[in-house]
Amino acid sequence: MTQGSLADKILFFALPVAITAILQQFYNTVDVATTGHLVGTEAMAAVGTNSPIIALLVSLFQGISLGANVTIATAIGAGDKDRAHKAVHTAIVVALVGGVIFAVATEILAAPLLVALEVPADVMDMALGYLRIYLLGLPVIFLYDFEAAIMRSVGDTRKPLYALLVSSAVNVVLDLAACTVLGWGVWGVSAATVIATGVATLILFVDLLRSPTDVRVNLRDLAVDPWSLKRTLKVGLPAGIQASLFSVANIVIQGATNELGSTAIAASSASVSLETITYYSIGAFGQACTTFVGQNNGARKPDRCWRTLKVTAAETAAVCGTFIVLVLSFGHQLLGLFNPDPAVIQLGYIRLFYVVAAHTFTMITEVSSGYLRGYGVSLSPAIVTLFSIVVIRLVYVFAIYPASPGFEHLMRIYPITLGINAVGIVALFLVLHKSLGKSRD
Repeated sequence: MTQGSLADKILFFALPVAITAILQQFYNTVDVATTGHLVGTEAMAAVGTNSPIIALLVSLFQGISLGANVTIATAIGAGDKDRAHKAVHTAIVVALVGGVIFAVATEILAAPLLVALEVPADVMDMALGYLRIYLLGLPVIFLYDFEAAIMRSVGDTRKPLYALLVSSAVNVVLDLAACTVLGWGVWGVSAATVIATGVATLILFVDLLRSPTDVRVNLRDLAVDPWSLKRTLKVGLPAGIQASLFSVANIVIQGATNELGSTAIAASSASVSLETITYYSIGAFGQACTTFVGQNNGARKPDRCWRTLKVTAAETAAVCGTFIVLVLSFGHQLLGLFNPDPAVIQLGYIRLFYVVAAHTFTMITEVSSGYLRGYGVSLSPAIVTLFSIVVIRLVYVFAIYPASPGFEHLMRIYPITLGINAVGIVALFLVLHKSLGKSRD
């Protein structure tokens, strides 16, 4: 990462990360599609109403794991193998302990959260059952994200992808068996997701135990290094909070959607499954920017950090712009794969149009934030996002939307807030970037 051409390296780093992130969300997508076709609209709505909650947890875990990525990448860029070794083992411990803590806390909050979301009575039992089983798997989900972050710190983005390809296949087979052979419905597809994720986690853990690189794991060295923990949390917690703030706000929007009935919930669920294609692709290039800047900052190469930003921005626009066009062009057909109901498809495309088109703003936000995180600046972008996304969406949902309630009116909040957030992040970037590295090409 610290020498040679950048364009090809960033592209081949980001694409596997994008596919990996999409596959992580693909678990829920398969669950939505399977229940929509084999169980019914109510079951699909039960699974789909959990999508924002699951997206929140996945985004939070991936964001926190970025802290480990930056810590390890910076140490490797500086040639400090001992510090990199300690950071790797600290990351594994943090993932295991953190996963257990999150699992216990969220199991306690599961029922009150769904009640607060005003989940319809006809889907409540199924929604709660799906969520409780999923939450049991948080330790393995958290560990997978940290394992992937460790591997990406040395440029290995393919092994996390290969592991998820295997586990995704396992998930599809188990989902079909749960709904057709066993008749377990939403409870079965949730259990399938946990089992499949465990497969991916185990594959990566075994690989880390055998790795010939600087990120090899030795079970006897598993311990928390104070410096590594502090650095990981300094970057990771704000990054995780920033990523999850979108989901926090989306949970509020999901609550308003739930009031519109099971058809609106199913439509929103199908659209969310497609939105992840562009959203996580954009996030992958943001992670690439973070990792490349982190290593080159450790190697004291500010010129290369700056070039990383420019190359990443150009590639993000090209790749993700193509995805946006394809998703919007074939949106009706793609939504039909989840549920053939014309009413579901019609409402689903309304959401798809507003959200996916607004991802042009997300591209600006993610690349700029990724650059700042590479230098360890993570808190200030999170604060901007807190105001732009959470505060404004809350005001919109509770103060503006009730005057004219309706599905399309509700969806307009996405381009408004994503646009405001992009302006805020760019303004922050312009203020801070000169102090991060004086040399420019």
